[in-house]
Amino acid sequence: MARFITLTTDFGVSDYYVGAMKGVIYNINPSATVVDISHSVQSYDLLDGALTIAQAYSYWPKDTIHVVVVDPGVGTSRRPILVSAGTHFFVAPDNGVLSLVYDREERITARHITSSHYFVQPVSQTFHGRDVFAPVAAWMSKGVEPIKFGEAVDDYLRFAAPRAKAGEGNEVRGIVLKVDKFGSLITNLMPADVGGIFGGEFQIKVGNATVTKLLSNYAEGAKGEAFAIIGSGGFIEISVNRGSAAQAAQANKGSEVVVKFG
Repeated sequence: MARFITLTTDFGVSDYYVGAMKGVIYNINPSATVVDISHSVQSYDLLDGALTIAQAYSYWPKDTIHVVVVDPGVGTSRRPILVSAGTHFFVAPDNGVLSLVYDREERITARHITSSHYFVQPVSQTFHGRDVFAPVAAWMSKGVEPIKFGEAVDDYLRFAAPRAKAGEGNEVRGIVLKVDKFGSLITNLMPADVGGIFGGEFQIKVGNATVTKLLSNYAEGAKGEAFAIIGSGGFIEISVNRGSAAQAAQANKGSEVVVKFG
């Protein structure tokens, strides 16, 4: 029973870590299909990992197994978990990295993975991606039922992503959640938070940039001009056509974003 297995980690691609995980999976199930979502999650950054998997998982076929390893607590008492959420499965540390998946799905079952006979032995205290998460995903892809891996738990960890807040007067305040590879500033503002920017006058201040235009595509922007756009993930982004908004605005992850209307 072959299923897709995806990998999302903060391991990068310069070390052996990802290759070792894939080797473990293929040793257990040579018929598996293993695909990388990203290995460029910011190191130790649970919110970045949560954003990455939440933006990608729903585009995969039902019953896909998503291995998500952003795990600064590896080797501690934090639990490994197997989660069924909607029509997808997730194998990850219980540290909140699946929080945005939990927000999007109504049907969630989480299990504490305790059946160590499925692990690669001996289990390293520093590499559960290889010795715990990868083999569990591989055995699942061969048809082992979730109940075989451990008991259900309902106290799995989750955190709330930063939300937009009302400021003084006609203001909405948010933050930059992420800077993507192109230098675009991905904010936590959704269109519903800032409805006044559609057809009305507005200013968005982030870093040292002031944005007054909402465009429908990147190419509409003048060279070097910072503008707002609704990104593919549904968030308001600040971008520069063929340039870096992060550099232009001298802003980064965590920078405050202030929207003023009128």
